[in-house]
Amino acid sequence: MILFLLAYLGGVLTIVSPCILPILPFVFARADKPFVRSGLPMLAGMAVTFALVATLAAVGGGWAVHVNQYGRWVAPALMAFFGLTLLVPSLADRLTRPLVALGGRLSQSADEQEAAGGSTVVASALLGVATGLLWAPCAGPVLGLILTGAALQGANAQTTLLLVAFAAGAATSLGLALLVGGKVFTAMKRSLGASEWIRRGVGAVILVAVAAIALGVDTGFLTRVSQTSTAALEQGLVNKLHPRQESVLLPASGDAMSGSPAMMAANPAMMSANPAMMSANGAPDGAMMMRAKPGQGTALPVEGAAPALDGAVTWLNSPPLTTAQLKGKVVVVDFWTYSCINCLRAIPYVRAWAEKYKDQGLVVIGVHAPEFAFEKDVKNVRKAVADLKIGYPVAVDNNYAIWRAFGNQYWPAHYFIDANGQVRHHHFGEGGYDQSERVIQQLLAEAGKAKIESGLVAVKATGAQAASNSKDVGSPETYVGYGRAENFASAGGAVRDARHVYALAGPLKLNAWGLAGDWTIGAEQAGLKAPGGKIAYRFRARDLHLVLGPAANGAKVRYRVTIDGKPPGADHGMDTDAEGNGVITGQRLYQLIRQKGAIGDRTFEIQFLDAGAQAYAFTFG
Repeated sequence: MILFLLAYLGGVLTIVSPCILPILPFVFARADKPFVRSGLPMLAGMAVTFALVATLAAVGGGWAVHVNQYGRWVAPALMAFFGLTLLVPSLADRLTRPLVALGGRLSQSADEQEAAGGSTVVASALLGVATGLLWAPCAGPVLGLILTGAALQGANAQTTLLLVAFAAGAATSLGLALLVGGKVFTAMKRSLGASEWIRRGVGAVILVAVAAIALGVDTGFLTRVSQTSTAALEQGLVNKLHPRQESVLLPASGDAMSGSPAMMAANPAMMSANPAMMSANGAPDGAMMMRAKPGQGTALPVEGAAPALDGAVTWLNSPPLTTAQLKGKVVVVDFWTYSCINCLRAIPYVRAWAEKYKDQGLVVIGVHAPEFAFEKDVKNVRKAVADLKIGYPVAVDNNYAIWRAFGNQYWPAHYFIDANGQVRHHHFGEGGYDQSERVIQQLLAEAGKAKIESGLVAVKATGAQAASNSKDVGSPETYVGYGRAENFASAGGAVRDARHVYALAGPLKLNAWGLAGDWTIGAEQAGLKAPGGKIAYRFRARDLHLVLGPAANGAKVRYRVTIDGKPPGADHGMDTDAEGNGVITGQRLYQLIRQKGAIGDRTFEIQFLDAGAQAYAFTFG
């Protein structure tokens, strides 16, 4: 019940969010009409339409993107029609005649129907439908969380009900504003006797708003000039709805939903991207959720039967495996994705276990569940598997079928299955490697394997796979796409889905970042449109990584990195040289900085010498 309450409260907050501004003129166009017969049907139509389109986004994936794109153009067309009928009554008469047979005129005709004793409910509801189509691309952290949950767990009745609760919350706050606005309109009409001019004024405002929407001003200028932001309030609700955890998939504001698995399948404009949504920089060592310490003579609990491994789009290094085939084997299932720094740091241990215990009956299975859209490309996954020297079977779980079967929410996540096909232990996030290996040894012993080596693997990982220097990490994982972006500090703020020339606004505070140059910021990433663009970040950590890619397959983008305005020298990462030079050759995580000395607050800057760079997320270690 608390989930529905918080979704409702998240909707209520949209009344003071910049994304609600474009639809306010259409809501207040009915402010001088009876609320029950006019305002209420309009709000109901808006809420139901919004919930329906958002549900389609969760269910229909990329197809729903097109639904919303078309809807965003259909809605302004309808709004322009309503505005013209208010502004020019004679035009309204001519244009609305063909609609009489379909149920009466829209908007302006509502007055005529009311005067004749008819109902304005249908016209108001249709106005609400058009407004709902316009509002659907707008979202915040709470909505991103709902959509991300649908993507990961499968869209269901609860998803739709949560969306309805969110829409009902927005309708409630708009309804209150409409009631107040109605009193204002009534007073104006009594005192000025100017109802005709009021109606025409509303029509003119609607047409101006439609023009702003068509030009993209609603997602750019309105967002920048708004003095009210609900991000902090909404993010607090997100944290209540689903507390932030290390390496947990949560939607963010913006922020949200990284990413997130299958968030790319939903309308990008609906990603709350912001934020709080994706994995953090790694779970603390020993962050295991278990009832007894393994490897000390204690019995491991039975957590349930191992789910089926059905639904992968393909398997690498092996034909498809089934739970029936694996009976009699001890199995470790590792959920990972190849641009996730937490996963990369865990893989050397998983790889070592697979090699050490393969002759004693251990089978390791990697389940690759993508965070970003490019990680759904099987060729990219195949290359990552080869680069990481992964020889054990990998199920490519692009549709999150195995993810959902396990009820998983984490990258990385390790599930330990005994020879009888039962889950006996799980570990989420980085760390706890010694304890995890003790679990493997114990399960092999239970399976009757003899001469199990009691020692532990010694891992000496290098590059991005080296363990994090967690005590010095003072910067969080940070997403560049507006879906989950936080602490963006370029002058004027972010302009969504449109080219814009950005400039850095003075010295950056810790964990603030910004763009300079000609960029287009999308929900998932920012793309550079002209050479010379920059990204700057004020960070505190030993390592700085950035998920990058070229806009076109096979293209190369040169870049140059500095720290505090100077080449990194000995502090360069594995993907840069001492002068800070490097090249983007594919879509992956790039290690740009690895400091050798004392850790403090530093200003990182990367300049791209060629157009076509795409930046997704910063991670630290």
